[in-house]
Parts: sequence; C-alpha cells; structure tokens
Amino acid sequence: MLSLASSLAAGVLLGLSLAAPPGPMNAIIAEESVLRGWTAGVRAGLGAMSADGVFFVVALAGVATVLQNAPGARAAMMAVGGLLMVYFAIGAARSARGSFTEDEVGESTGFRKTFGLSLTNPYQVLWWLTVGVTLLDPGTLSFALPGVGTLAVSTGSAAIVVGFFAGIAIWIVTFPAALVAAGERADWFAPAVAVGSAFVLLGFGLLFLYGAASDLTTLLR
Repeated sequence: MLSLASSLAAGVLLGLSLAAPPGPMNAIIAEESVLRGWTAGVRAGLGAMSADGVFFVVALAGVATVLQNAPGARAAMMAVGGLLMVYFAIGAARSARGSFTEDEVGESTGFRKTFGLSLTNPYQVLWWLTVGVTLLDPGTLSFALPGVGTLAVSTGSAAIVVGFFAGIAIWIVTFPAALVAAGERADWFAPAVAVGSAFVLLGFGLLFLYGAASDLTTLLR
C-alpha cells in the first residue's frame, strides 16, 4: 500500500515538474485565463496535456528512441515551434491593446495553440526522452528519507502514470483559477498578463529559432 501511495505521489510530482515551470505553454494558459475566463484557461491546459498523451503513446511504442537518433528532427521542431511562438506573441500583443470586451476578445483558440506548440517543443520532447522514459521503464527507485526509512517507487506502473497525469490536471485547473481570481481584483491585471505573455512567447520563439539555426549550421558543416 505504501509503495502504491508513493508511486502515485511521485507521479503527481513528475506531472507538476513538467506543467508548472514558466514557459510558452503557461504563457498561453495565462493569456486565455485572464482574457476569456477559467474555462478557456483549462481548455488551453488540456491542449498541452493532450500533447503529453501523444508523447506518452509515442514513448510507449518506442518511437522516442528513433526521434532521439534523428539529427535533423530537433532543428526542424525548434524552427516550427519558434515561428509559432513569434506568431502567437504578436496575437498576445494585439490583445493587450484591446479593452477586453467580449466582442474584442473573440473565440478561444488556446487548445489548438498549446497542442501545436507542445508537439513542436523540443524541450518537452527532451523531457519525455529522459524523465518520461524512466517513468515508463519497469523497475523500482528507492529513496532514503531521514527519520522515515526507505521509500520505494515503482516505475513503469499504472500508479505512477495515473499520478503523472493527475499532477498535470491539478496544475491546469488551479493555475487558471488563481489568475482569474487575481484579475477580478485588479483591472490592470488582464492587460499586464497579455503583455507578459507576449514577451515570454517572443523570447522563447527567438530562442528556439536561434537554436534551430545553430543546429542546422552544425549539420551542414
């Protein structure tokens, strides 16, 4: 029972380790949340989570190893992902100039944005090629905790996979809720988040494009 509970807890922590760090996905979730509400923010989070589901199936099928050994795959993904981020950054900047009325905000496209970006995000792919592979590889990880003893975590088990996706679900539900609550208390919060999202997306987009150019230069030498 302890092993089951520890595996679930480890899975939750792994899910949060992928979902919570600042980055382009959370920038889009934040923008959708403050402009269109909690439901739109959750939908954007579900886009990224759906991409993780795709990566899970791909890793389970062993395709991840093939991608890892493809020298041009990283450069191509970084180029596509970088261009998408720059494009979405322009959209976020335009949103920041609006008055955020229902007519000007428009329809939510957060799910498509995060899903597409996640599939072309080499860092997310890299996570699945490293931590994700460990998650799926059957075995046992033991941790010595002072005053508690040895804590065993079963990798490759259903418990750790369920915990992993539960951790992502916790984040994509609570993060938009916190943003919406903050936005209701301050009128300046929504445009500020839109501006911040634009800068984050632009920064990561340029970083990805630079990385793609560097990798391509190395391949052509």
